[in-house]
Amino acid sequence: MKTINQNKNNFPVIIEQDEDNIYIVSCPLFKGCHSYGNTINEAMLNIQEVIELCIQEVKEKNQIEYQNKFIGYRELELK
Repeated sequence: MKTINQNKNNFPVIIEQDEDNIYIVSCPLFKGCHSYGNTINEAMLNIQEVIELCIQEVKEKNQIEYQNKFIGYRELELK
């Protein structure tokens, strides 16, 4: 698990695009950490705010670790 470190500035973010061309972004380190935007830049600015709120919540609960552990990204081919 990742420990909270105020010097830690990098967070994994997953970017998707829905059928209406809206960009949906998620940070898998935090449960429910999602946002969206009409452009990737807008979505990234929005998720930054949400991540900051999630970090604040972890600090307020005196937790020393994030809720989830990001392992990586993989694609699965179905035949």
